[in-house]
Amino acid sequence: MNININFTGIEPTEAIKEYVTEKVESLTTFFDGIESADIDVGMKSHHHQKGKVYFAEFKLQIPGRPSLYLSKEADSLYKAIDKVKDHMKVELEKVKGKMNQLGREDIRGTKQYDVSSETNV
Repeated sequence: MNININFTGIEPTEAIKEYVTEKVESLTTFFDGIESADIDVGMKSHHHQKGKVYFAEFKLQIPGRPSLYLSKEADSLYKAIDKVKDHMKVELEKVKGKMNQLGREDIRGTKQYDVSSETNV
């Protein structure tokens, strides 16, 4: 999986990069086919009435589907990253369920029973 991390309004640190990478890679346990992840973390403004507000945005590319995009805000950068990861997990499980359902319907449609092999008793 290709992971691109962008920082907006904050200083990029190795600790944040490692934390984001760990969280994104943990999403592969819920969905195997993630091709790439574009992550943007930081602060949109340094002058907010409620203090510092951090954001995290995840955009995941999945084969055969449009990309999944989620953005969350929190008073801590790590909380924002955790929120996005948790919500992305739910979205990936929904997509996986829909893909499995479509697969089952295809199998059911192609399944044919051999009537001649059945015996009448």
